[in-house]
Amino acid sequence: MALVGCATVTRGTQDDVKIYYSPEDAQVITSNGRTCTQSPCILKMPRKESFDVIASKTGYVKKVVAVTSSVSGKGAAGMAGNVLVGGVIGIGVDAISGASRDHYPNPVLIELVPTNPKDPKTPKGDLSSVRAEIEAKKKEQSDAVARQQGS
Repeated sequence: MALVGCATVTRGTQDDVKIYYSPEDAQVITSNGRTCTQSPCILKMPRKESFDVIASKTGYVKKVVAVTSSVSGKGAAGMAGNVLVGGVIGIGVDAISGASRDHYPNPVLIELVPTNPKDPKTPKGDLSSVRAEIEAKKKEQSDAVARQQGS
């Protein structure tokens, strides 16, 4: 156990990155060759890799979203566990594997803009319902944390 990093064990070396895009028939590919065939899609990506998500469709401006990889709060906690269990070797394993990292933004939201906004055949991408759902979940989580801290 001392040879394995805590974050590597508890979080794994891959992260599920959720991608929403509109219009839903856009072509979406990542800079490392992964594709989405429906919105939303979930791609399992190595935690230590940053990448771009590229969305395109005829009649729309192509959009590129950079997804970065950086140490997260959960990953830092896993690495801190190495002080108690895995020591320097565990910290090294976590650093090399990327297990202490998360992707940002996650989820990725892409709303394509038409090249000709006056053309009714190319409406602007709209993820407002997805944004509202994400905000509601964040508020729910925040309220749950506040309740725990208050009790």
